Amino acid sequence: MSTAPLMPKATAVWLVENTSLAFDQIADFCKLHPLEVKGIADGEVAAGIRGLDPITSGQLTREEIGRGERDPAHRLSLSVSKVKVPEVKRQRGPRYTPLSRRQDRPNAILWLVRNHPELKDAQVMRLVGTTKSTLKAVRERTHWNSAALAPMDPVTLGLCSQIDLDFEVNRAAKDRPAALEEQGQTLQPAEITTAPHHEPTTTEDVFGKRPAAPPVEEEDQFDADRVFGRLKTLDFDDD
Repeated sequence: MSTAPLMPKATAVWLVENTSLAFDQIADFCKLHPLEVKGIADGEVAAGIRGLDPITSGQLTREEIGRGERDPAHRLSLSVSKVKVPEVKRQRGPRYTPLSRRQDRPNAILWLVRNHPELKDAQVMRLVGTTKSTLKAVRERTHWNSAALAPMDPVTLGLCSQIDLDFEVNRAAKDRPAALEEQGQTLQPAEITTAPHHEPTTTEDVFGKRPAAPPVEEEDQFDADRVFGRLKTLDFDDD
């Protein structure tokens, strides 16, 4: 239960104008700052606000105001209303749609089907207040007015509130399985990542194969006896 009165500034204006309560008492009762109440008395704050009588509205009694006027230290207490207003419970099931807006439901259904395909049929029916047969007809393009349907936001049409739409979308997103990640580079096995680091020391380690050995040039070996022996076998002319 709220401890502040309804329309606190308007109540403070009435108390300043019609009672001799101290600024601190009015500020404490209306949940305002004492300087703000002083500004109301000086005409600097809430100049255009009409005072609200807390006695006729059942927020204060004349006896409580009298005790406050006699004792500046007395703190005013808000009167408890004898009328109990029943708590408004959230309606379950299909939402009631006024007759003037029922013709816009197929357009809203088409918008939800296109922009939020993750919503279940029960969620769409709850948001727009439609039937399963109408939802199926719009989804399968078998509605009698399919050619003239145009997707329209149900919030703009006044068929549901933005809070209700966000609630159903977030609820559907939680129920939807996580999308598979795109196939890309995967992590290497633990056997490779935990193996001791090996620095390549040879060309075979780097390229995976041993390169062909360069041809070894034969060293020039000069055998004098062999050379002169060949010369003796040659015939030379006397000239």
